Amino acid sequence: MMSRDRCPDCDVSLEPVKFGMNDAWKPYVKTSERREGLLGSLGMNERKEVETGMCPECGRLLFHAKLD
Repeated sequence: MMSRDRCPDCDVSLEPVKFGMNDAWKPYVKTSERREGLLGSLGMNERKEVETGMCPECGRLLFHAKLD
């Protein structure tokens, strides 16, 4: 997962962290892929969850979409 990624500034391994938004929202990205089933036939696009890694040296956050 995120542990294989490295900070582009410090060149150390990122630590997986949870990123929150107002306790009620989960970050996600919309893709151009159509959802399956009824929602896809109605034109709904797929959503992907977001994973977050933090550099323990400088605190930089890097976000990656979960691609299954």
